Amino acid sequence: MSSNRLSRRIALLGLLALAGCGFAPVYGGGGNQGAFAFETDESVTGFRLQGRLAERLGLPDAPAFVIKTSVDLSERAAAITAEGDTARLNVIGSAKWSLVRIATGQQIDAGTVQGFTSYSATGSTVATQTAKDDAHARLAVILADLIVTRVMRAQSDLQP
Repeated sequence: MSSNRLSRRIALLGLLALAGCGFAPVYGGGGNQGAFAFETDESVTGFRLQGRLAERLGLPDAPAFVIKTSVDLSERAAAITAEGDTARLNVIGSAKWSLVRIATGQQIDAGTVQGFTSYSATGSTVATQTAKDDAHARLAVILADLIVTRVMRAQSDLQP
């Protein structure tokens, strides 16, 4: 019984400490939801990247900022069988991004994010193609999430 009380006290103290340190939710209060427009490559990966950015940051409502991205993907063999066939491939991607204030054209932040996924190439042609498509979709999500993290880190500069 006393361990329950101790747990509650620790949890309460933790919440109080968090409130006192200036912690604020990324999407709370100021409301950056809908403040971003997106420019991506005209490719399937660009489309998926844009969709994930919109999912995380909200659809453009009255955008004050634009996130511009360009994606570069490559594939590399990760596992080769004794016969010399490729059994597994890595999909390696990088996305260059920049955050620009629409009103002034001022670049607020920019960078490059990188990630990778992999897929098996040992099934049928259809199974391999499906696995490849899924790996590309997962990579687009990884890259978009990394970009969102960088954009939110620059949040202090995001006063429209």
